[in-house]
This record gives sequence, C-alpha cells and structure tokens, in this order.
Amino acid sequence: MPSNEILKAVFPLLEGTDLAACTAVCKQWQNIAQDDYFWKCLCAKKWPSTCKNSAPPITYHKLFKTFYKREINRTLLPPRISLHDLEFYIDFWADGNSLFSQVVPGPALQKGNWTPPPGISPVMRYHLDSPEYKLTLPVKPQFSVPYSQTVTASVLVARKDTNKVACVIHDATFDYVERSSCRKLAFDYLVLSPAYPFVSGIRAWIALLFVEDGDDGDIDVFGIEVDFCDAANSEEEVLWLLDMLDWK
Repeated sequence: MPSNEILKAVFPLLEGTDLAACTAVCKQWQNIAQDDYFWKCLCAKKWPSTCKNSAPPITYHKLFKTFYKREINRTLLPPRISLHDLEFYIDFWADGNSLFSQVVPGPALQKGNWTPPPGISPVMRYHLDSPEYKLTLPVKPQFSVPYSQTVTASVLVARKDTNKVACVIHDATFDYVERSSCRKLAFDYLVLSPAYPFVSGIRAWIALLFVEDGDDGDIDVFGIEVDFCDAANSEEEVLWLLDMLDWK
C-alpha cells in the first residue's frame, strides 16, 4: 500500500494535538494532514452539530484549532491612553466643609513614586509594598480628620487627548476603617460607556492612609490610594478600565 494511503488511513484516528504534530514532520505529511476531512472527523467527535452544516462558515481545521481549548490567559493589548494623558480632580469634604482639593497629574499617581513617612505601621508598610497595583499620592500638607466627622470624596478624571471628563467616584462616604492597615475606605461603582452594556458592578475604591491614632481621637492622613481591585491589577489594566468610562 502506498505511504499516502497508509497516512490517510491513520490520520483520522489521531487526536488533534497528534494530527497537528504530523504537519511538522515533512512536506508530504503536512500536505496530507491539512486535508479538512481529517479535521472534520475531530470536530465530529467534539461538536457533532457542526458537521451537519453543508456549507460551514469556516474550515474544520480553523474551527478545531480555534475552539478545541478554551483560552484562559489572553494577552492584553497596549492601552490606548497613558497616565500622561490623564488629570485627576480629587476633593474631600468633612461634614460638608472642604478638607482637601487638588488637581493631580496622572504620572503623580504612579505606584512607588514616593516614600511613605516614618512611623507608619508594619501592616501599612507591607500593604504599600505589596505587588497589587494601586494609584497612590502623598498628601502635602498632611491633614487630620476627627473620627466623629463624616468624610466624603469625589474623583473626576480628564483626558488631555480628547478634552473629555469622566466620573470615577461620586460623593462616596468613608464609612469603613481598616484599623490593621490604618486605612479609611470608601467606594463607588464605575459608570462605563454605553459601548460596554454587559460590564457592570466594578468598584473604584479610595482610601485615606493615616499613621497610628493620636491621643486626640483624630486620624492623621499622609496619603491617598485609589484602586480597582475588582477588575484591574496592573497599570495596563487600570488604563483600559479608565478608557471604558463614560466620557463626556
């Protein structure tokens, strides 16, 4: 029996990875293994319904190659914006009175671009040194907030490339204190562009970073932290998420 006939008898019995390996053996094997009939046999085992279409939209080779294994870790394309394109408007109020108001260039929020003051707790230092990506900013001058006061925050972000503005946090109340890491936290749900109708429930967290409690019952704030840990854990992911906001 000619070798071609032997290969044509054996190839339909192979699994997909083995048939794909055969295409790398030699030119003869490659030409035979690329016959769509063999890939149709594989598709018939995995998705029998696909073989009932007399005119499939793509080749069975492409169908099997594309879908036989679910892609788990997809490569993220480079974001369309950078921190240099962004400007953040950060405002805090204590019982309705302005506590902090600053325009912050995007690059100033890059992780690791400032040194926390001495005297912070070991848990806070571990938190700031952790690999999780956060936007952080030192507060100068530092300010104090009594525990009894209601503190709220708003964060807007502007794009220099399109001259548009979006809301990150709208009047969120700091109603949770994580004493172990000395953080006072608030969050709001992001409002994304209508172009992403099936994406929702992503929170933007903002935290006041403070040193150990003083004797007067105040918290002494030395930094601000913003993160999107529900969905983004790298600078590239954060930039993609910000790009998806409902820009006006």
